[in-house]
Amino acid sequence: MADGSHTMYPGADNLLNGYNSDSLFTGYRIPSGSFGFPSNPQTANQIKAVSDKINTGTRTVEVSGVSISGGGPMDLIDNIPRQHLKEINRMKQLAGVDLTFHGPLVEATGLTGQQWDESQRKFAERQIISAVERGHELDPKGNIVITFHASNGLPEPETTIKTKEGEKTTGMYVIDERAGQIGTMPKMAPNFLEQQKETNPKEYLKEVNKKRWVSELSDVSLEVSRAQEFISDARTSEKKISQIIEEKKLPTVEVYKIAKESPEEYQKLLSDLEKVNPDMKYIANALVGRMTYGQAFIQKSYTDLQNLYNLAYQSAQKNGSDGKDTLKKLESYRTEIEPMIKEFKEGKNDPEKLSKYADEILRGVQILQGLKNPPSQYIPLREFAIDKAAETFGNAAFESYKQFGYKKKENTAPIISIENPPAGSGLNRAEELKALVEKARENFVQKAQDELKISEKEAQTQAEKLIGVTWDVGHINMIRKYGYDSKDLIKQTEKIAPFVKHIHLSDNFGMEHTELPMGMGNVPIKEQEEILKKRFGDKFKEIKQIVET
Repeated sequence: MADGSHTMYPGADNLLNGYNSDSLFTGYRIPSGSFGFPSNPQTANQIKAVSDKINTGTRTVEVSGVSISGGGPMDLIDNIPRQHLKEINRMKQLAGVDLTFHGPLVEATGLTGQQWDESQRKFAERQIISAVERGHELDPKGNIVITFHASNGLPEPETTIKTKEGEKTTGMYVIDERAGQIGTMPKMAPNFLEQQKETNPKEYLKEVNKKRWVSELSDVSLEVSRAQEFISDARTSEKKISQIIEEKKLPTVEVYKIAKESPEEYQKLLSDLEKVNPDMKYIANALVGRMTYGQAFIQKSYTDLQNLYNLAYQSAQKNGSDGKDTLKKLESYRTEIEPMIKEFKEGKNDPEKLSKYADEILRGVQILQGLKNPPSQYIPLREFAIDKAAETFGNAAFESYKQFGYKKKENTAPIISIENPPAGSGLNRAEELKALVEKARENFVQKAQDELKISEKEAQTQAEKLIGVTWDVGHINMIRKYGYDSKDLIKQTEKIAPFVKHIHLSDNFGMEHTELPMGMGNVPIKEQEEILKKRFGDKFKEIKQIVET
């Protein structure tokens, strides 16, 4: 200042007691023992990496299973011998330190590039379960916290920025569930013909899905109409042939039916018709051709109707109580046409039947057109990703409990703690993590009830214990580049507070490339029980002040 006065940070009075509460920083005393450090993620020799951290005097070490060497997600952890993990556990007991474990970076949704596949999701699930089993070796008598990123490779499903007018969605990813293909939903340009202003991606998605559903149903109707035209033309020709057959006292037959069921008899019929009138042979062949085309269009229209019916049925099932009326209509239609489907699959070639099939398919189209909540072909990637990642984490937590907790004297199942990845990655916001954890817990509860036959209350207790969040303050701080400020960071922390099992103060991989990485700060589980008791409750200010600084 101009008068020469200035303020100097005096440091801590006692390094063991943390920063001085009278300092110009947080105004809150944080014990140094509440901070921990990660081991070096560049080496499979985690015994030395952990030992190096213990030698610094820290009371908490996060063992790294994160590979940043350019290999696959399991590259580092697969190269750590199980004997090393057991030895690290002995070091833990001798030194009196707490251990946590950062699992490999796995894409829990099963998405690879722009394509999703269920087999990839199951593969990711097996990788996470394998990491949990290895993590249990580090603390076989406790519930070690194992951190996994919510995503690794998933693009940010919705890009939002904060402006003076509020939050604005600038881009959104969607997925075609049937094809497993993802793509972007761009901002819709103004429609000057209808005097519509520019709209956002979410509104545009609703419009696209509505138009897509109407278009696909219209395509089925068009196919049926073409089938009916061919059948009608064929029936007209058949009347001419039947008239000549009757006049010449030949056997009365249905030309198309005999052509399909008895080719030899059909050839005899053609010879008889040719003797009576040479043109009749060509009319008969044209009749059979038209009926064949008509049957092909009916087959195609039925297949398409079946696909749309399945989509509507699955959508109604997902909608729970809101989908009950839709399910009732769909099931009623299915019951009514069941005999027709059986005849159709048996290959009945009666022309009258083909016309009936066409009419029933059109009735099905009308039923689907009248649904109040038609299905969406394209759904937001966020919704899809949360659903699939929750299935993966929920299943992994269940397997952990089944191996290390269920009917055991002591429940030593590791805690799966899902970390918010850096802003710009998929599922990095508090509301997304909250939805992911809630859904994962629901999956756990359902599996525990179905397979282990435990009560819903017990299943919920275990789910809440074994599935939670690692809240990375450094990662959420990165939303500032989208226009957010410290107040927004506080709101994010408030939303996720009830689910937090573990805290990372900073996650700087640039620093972790050094020999003595000092990027990640971890609060040990024993301290968490005090800091996070009552779901943060009156202790929330501690986390709030950390975030603010």
